[in-house]
Amino acid sequence: MQRKLTISTNPDWQNVLRSTMTHAKVGLKAAKYQGEVLNFETPGTFFAHLTERRWEMIHKLQGAGVVGVRELARRLGRDVKRVHEDAAALVELGLLERVESGALNCPYTDIHVDMHMAKQVA
Repeated sequence: MQRKLTISTNPDWQNVLRSTMTHAKVGLKAAKYQGEVLNFETPGTFFAHLTERRWEMIHKLQGAGVVGVRELARRLGRDVKRVHEDAAALVELGLLERVESGALNCPYTDIHVDMHMAKQVA
């Protein structure tokens, strides 16, 4: 199965959770995978967690299988310590997975970012 992730920015996290649960119920009834969702409350929070270097790391790991941190650092041309720190943050968010050996894997074949900005009405 190819896993898909939608990343959104929405301050109403409770509504996002309800919507995700509704989709999950539909998927369970139909026995069909509905994809996964990761929400950030603000664009600022999104950009604080998903920096340009972290996006590059995710992109390098998509479809690459399981890759060790040292090998990933080599492929990225970056310091191993910094790659390890960024990887830990991405594992915590669920964008990367760490296998028993400590190596990394990006489980998503498709990542979609859904951001919307509108004027707030008082």
